[in-house]
Amino acid sequence: MKYASLLFPALAIVCCLGQLAAAEAPSYQNDVEPILRKYCVGCHNDTEPEADISLQSLKSLQGATSEGPLLKPGDVKASQLVAVMLDSADPKMPPEDEPQPSKDEINKIVEWIKAGAPHGDSPQSGSWKLPVDPIPSSVSVRPVSALAVSPDGQRIAIGRYGQVQLFELDKEGSYDQGKPVLEIAGLPGKVTSLQFNREASRIAVASGVTGLAGYAAIFTTDKGEEVQAFEGHSDILFDAEISPDGKTLATCGYDRKIVIWDIESGKQLREMTGHNGAVYDVGFSPDSKFLVSGSADDTCKVWRVSDAMRLDTLPQPLKEVYCCAFSPDGKTIVAGGADNNLRVWKFVSKNGPKINPMIQARFAHEGPVQRLAFADDGKKLFTIGNDLAVKLWDTSNYSELKLWSDRPEVAMAVAYAGPSKSLFLGQMNGEVQRITWTAEELNAKPAQQVASIEPMPITATDMNATEEKEGNDTPESAQKVVFPAKIKGTIHNEAEGPDVDYYRFSALAGQTWVLETNAARSKSPLDSHISVFHADGTPVERLKLQAIRDSYFTFRGKNDSISDDFRIFNWEEMKLNQYLYSSGEVARLWLHPRGPDSGFKVYPGEGSRWGYFDTTPLAHALGEPCYVVEPVPTGQEIVPNGLPVFTLYYENDDESRRTMGDDSRLFFTVPADGDYLVKVRDVRGFEGEKFSYELSARPRQEDFRVDNAFRDVKIGAKSYREVRFRCARMDNFDGPIDVRVEGLPDGFTVTSPITIEEGQIEAMGVLYADETAKTLNEEQLKQIKVTASAKIGDKEVTHDVAGFKSIEVRDKTKLGVRIEAAESGAKPIRQSEDGLLEFEVHAGETIMLKVVAKRDGEKGNISFGKEGSGRNLPFAVNVANLGLNGLMIMSGHDEREFFITADEVAQPTSRLFHLQTGTDGGHATQPVLLHVRPN
Repeated sequence: MKYASLLFPALAIVCCLGQLAAAEAPSYQNDVEPILRKYCVGCHNDTEPEADISLQSLKSLQGATSEGPLLKPGDVKASQLVAVMLDSADPKMPPEDEPQPSKDEINKIVEWIKAGAPHGDSPQSGSWKLPVDPIPSSVSVRPVSALAVSPDGQRIAIGRYGQVQLFELDKEGSYDQGKPVLEIAGLPGKVTSLQFNREASRIAVASGVTGLAGYAAIFTTDKGEEVQAFEGHSDILFDAEISPDGKTLATCGYDRKIVIWDIESGKQLREMTGHNGAVYDVGFSPDSKFLVSGSADDTCKVWRVSDAMRLDTLPQPLKEVYCCAFSPDGKTIVAGGADNNLRVWKFVSKNGPKINPMIQARFAHEGPVQRLAFADDGKKLFTIGNDLAVKLWDTSNYSELKLWSDRPEVAMAVAYAGPSKSLFLGQMNGEVQRITWTAEELNAKPAQQVASIEPMPITATDMNATEEKEGNDTPESAQKVVFPAKIKGTIHNEAEGPDVDYYRFSALAGQTWVLETNAARSKSPLDSHISVFHADGTPVERLKLQAIRDSYFTFRGKNDSISDDFRIFNWEEMKLNQYLYSSGEVARLWLHPRGPDSGFKVYPGEGSRWGYFDTTPLAHALGEPCYVVEPVPTGQEIVPNGLPVFTLYYENDDESRRTMGDDSRLFFTVPADGDYLVKVRDVRGFEGEKFSYELSARPRQEDFRVDNAFRDVKIGAKSYREVRFRCARMDNFDGPIDVRVEGLPDGFTVTSPITIEEGQIEAMGVLYADETAKTLNEEQLKQIKVTASAKIGDKEVTHDVAGFKSIEVRDKTKLGVRIEAAESGAKPIRQSEDGLLEFEVHAGETIMLKVVAKRDGEKGNISFGKEGSGRNLPFAVNVANLGLNGLMIMSGHDEREFFITADEVAQPTSRLFHLQTGTDGGHATQPVLLHVRPN
């Protein structure tokens, strides 16, 4: 009802209605409440009180309007509730377009007020009465809706509709289902949650009646006596949790509220509001100071208990969150729900509102994740899905350890018993199932690795040159060759159908042979494809890829070379260095999207993208499925998670790192001693007399080449200039490479070594010229020696790098730039005698620094670039929070704060970095040493 101006009803009308008084006065619960619920409470309720007026309960009726009290027992004229129903106040309620109460219904309210507004039944019992006739149940079984095991593992509590039963557990976790030691009966509705306190002397029960009220209570576990009841919710409760310190109770329910109660007094301490949907689950942190909640609004929220402050909203879930909890050590938050996923966040918002970074996102079940339960030490986690499956996870990396599939019923309740190593499942059929396991299963390593094949060196010998002999188009007729070899052949024969060529060779386990074709590079029309088979013609399995996250391409499709703007659904839950599988191609994530109008960069970060496991980059359509995958060695058992498992075989179309055009290259590691077949064909099925090729089979020879990207340098006196080195990696060598610049004359210094990180393709340093530096002549340039070295296997390999063609010193510059500590940002951990600043950042953390410009005639904008503005930062550490213009000091300003973020996958390291600008002919800042620490 909306109340604007409420007028007293006409005395004549009240007197007339007074003549209709019944012999026995109506009661609130039996007569008045059903009328108000029928016509008024839909708008005027405790949750959303329209016009700030609620008629949901007798307590709510104690409120007032601007014209007077809603209800004044014994005084009809002074009760504004009656005025609007009699149309003697404006506006009339209910509105004319809504169902109207009858005269008899209005008269019941009038007579009730005249009689002093009696309760009738007790408030507690009356709250649970529905104004409908009861519908008798057609079944005798009551589903199990809640379970709890006491901390000492000696009792199990089983909740059903209207009752809770307690049973004694023996050391093995068994109990006599026919002999409950205690029964709590007469509860108002379905029991939705149960929890013992630490001493197992009390148990919290959550229940209620849908659409009426929620009910929670604390009972003793020896006599089943109600110690304290808590009523304050306007709908059924879904959870009631006792804090670990035993002082408070947290309740949540369909009315979207979370209430914190004092257990001793039963008083409400505070209310947490902010969810836009039903709150299904809450969980305390181990120190009782924080609370996590999961809701139908697709979020988890983190709260501070002392003042109900919301510390963070965890928005990544895509559907309702059914279960959530702090880990036993309090360091992480775990949640699951209707999107079938398990998510883990690092809990960092302990001192105030702060973003808690998500550290894991796993596709967990083929149906909603209904419940989760930590094993007592927190090292293992059980999830129960609507797909009739139970899973055991290792919480060190949330890998799957064990699957119990095809359970007989959906489990709506779960409880873990640590002493007996038992997991109890409460089922819809009224039964409680017990799952057990061996100690080896519970303590298993997260991923039991299959014994790897030891690399076996191949004795260097001359290549065996041979030519193809036709008739080798089947596995049975394969031409026998001896590796290493060079084979000249042609995809052409006189028979019908496309030609293929097979070659049989012998190899030893652990050897790695590089098989590659030279066709397109020699102007042959052949678009080659090579693959390896067992001697019987079956393909050789390389490894399996288990999908852990499903996604698809958004915004637009991808061609077969682009390495930027990989826009994919739900990218927030993906990590750098993870593999992305799509239609046979495997790429690898290199850099997160930098805003709403960008996508992932994939390796190598620029230029044509790389394929992994010898897969060939392909074009992908808008909406095409893709998956984050994890490699699983051949022979290792895979725990199903509901997503696909892809098998990769030894085959290649176009060389995966895009250095050979349409020609093929395949790295074949021999799994066992024996004979194998290599097959050559045209990927399109074409053939002809000119479709010639040379197939070579040689030992893998890892190596590298480094190029000087800036051989002509112009630098100002007393300033810095960037130098950059790029590498080409041969035969998939991925180790770090150190570049050293030696022989610089007096007046010049350079950062050394400049390290190209593992798996990366470039690194930068800075050259400094002091006030004595002069332009170098040809003889001085010759004295500068640049070398690159790396460890390959057990050998140190060094190669010369092209030096500098010129280093010219400019006498006059208009600009200098420098990195400094920001006033409210990160503080240096030290500053060396030569002025080197050192800062540290932890994985998952962001720090703030400052870049300062010394202008000496330069008045314009000073741009330092966009996502690549942090020069030589470690992998997974980047300058963040950039706007459309990137990192820039605007005209008229001399400084700019900037942020450095270390992604959660960033590895501990120490590395010199700098900024650079092209303004005034180009300048770099001084190098700054950044230490990346583990989180």
